[in-house]
Amino acid sequence: MTTTTSPVTDPAAKGLRENSTFDKLTIAAIRKAAATGLYDIRGGGAKRKVPHFDDLLFLGASMSRYPLEGYRERCDTDVWLGTRYAKKPLHLKTPVTIAGMSFGSLSAQAKEALGRGASEVGTSTTSGDGGMTEEERTHSKTLVYQYLPSRYGMNPRHLRMGDAIEVVLGQGAKPGGGGMLLGQKITERVAAMRTLPVGIDQRSACRHPDWTGPDDLRIKILELREITEWEKPVYVKIGASRPYYDVMLAIKAGADAVVLDGMQGGTAATQDVFIEHVGIPTLAAIPQAVEALQEAGMHREVQLIVSGGIRSGADVAKALALGADAVSIGTAALIALGDNDPALEGEYNKIGSSAGYYDDWQAGQDPAGITTQDPELSKRLDPVAGGHRLANLLRVMTMEAQIIARACGKAHLLHLEPEDLVALTIEAAAMTKRPLAGTDWIPGQAGSQAGSL
Repeated sequence: MTTTTSPVTDPAAKGLRENSTFDKLTIAAIRKAAATGLYDIRGGGAKRKVPHFDDLLFLGASMSRYPLEGYRERCDTDVWLGTRYAKKPLHLKTPVTIAGMSFGSLSAQAKEALGRGASEVGTSTTSGDGGMTEEERTHSKTLVYQYLPSRYGMNPRHLRMGDAIEVVLGQGAKPGGGGMLLGQKITERVAAMRTLPVGIDQRSACRHPDWTGPDDLRIKILELREITEWEKPVYVKIGASRPYYDVMLAIKAGADAVVLDGMQGGTAATQDVFIEHVGIPTLAAIPQAVEALQEAGMHREVQLIVSGGIRSGADVAKALALGADAVSIGTAALIALGDNDPALEGEYNKIGSSAGYYDDWQAGQDPAGITTQDPELSKRLDPVAGGHRLANLLRVMTMEAQIIARACGKAHLLHLEPEDLVALTIEAAAMTKRPLAGTDWIPGQAGSQAGSL
């Protein structure tokens, strides 16, 4: 019998080496662009590796610091937002809030589940583009109403129904760019709320139509305060790009709070080139924003809410230690609802994806019923069960942050401070101005040395 040997298919076994600049993914992207003439659109956030919260460590108490006993000594987690001018600032039980995600990008069931989960633990959720739905207002005890450049679905009645107003100037995933909602997700209900034709692609504006700078923004904020009788806190949301200057201008325009969204922040749909190549990491943005608040004498008076890649209680604690007052989660919240659930692997395979990789949120084919307007798919998400899963995540994140705060000897999450942190990498040390672990060296800072402490 004659036997044949199978050819070796492993490139490495053949002595072949992949080009680090033109790797397989890059080659595939070039071939796709050449074949179709189209650029990629997707949801989710940046996939490239950039300095993040994992590049920081806490210095727990030992001899020089005194830890708190977890079962006997309190560590509070509540936070006030909007205390500068608003008659009715928000008082939340946890500093972990839910970021703005629109009805249209998300199903009505998903919006309801977000409201239920946030309300269960005493925190806020945010409306997103396209207006306020009955489901989210009914099930959100505290709802932040977003005021976006598109003005889709905006009306003074809903402004008054919100518990706070978030004036959106940009998103971390696409600072300088507007949003997208493709035609397959613009159903009759979505179209009616946004005053759009059914089934036609919609692109949101990248800037507000009635102002061109911070002086105009100040006038707009005063207008919003008058509409709501000065009761509602007014946030200003910026995509992390030039955070020092943007935060300083937001302060001067009269914001009660600033929402700072880093490049790891998610989005329902935008150009892949935007997601991966515009903006700066959340870790790099926070210190610049805090510096602006401190120089203006407004740190803690104008609250800083950080979003963009927050995944755990450790991330929460690190953001607060760097100077934030609260954080917002988006992608993590969707995962808690059931996004990318391995139990749906077969369904993901049918649409050419896989659990843990699915990011075609713009397509409206989400097997989990979250990022879709298909009524049959949407039915798969139980808002009550989804809301409870989200509440569980929020509780865990809050407790994890508490554990770290107690270990650092803090009786409140907001007592965490930069001195509780050290950096693991040179990049993180330079961005956060925290010393490299085991040294007192801060790259680029005069007087610091690369010697051990």
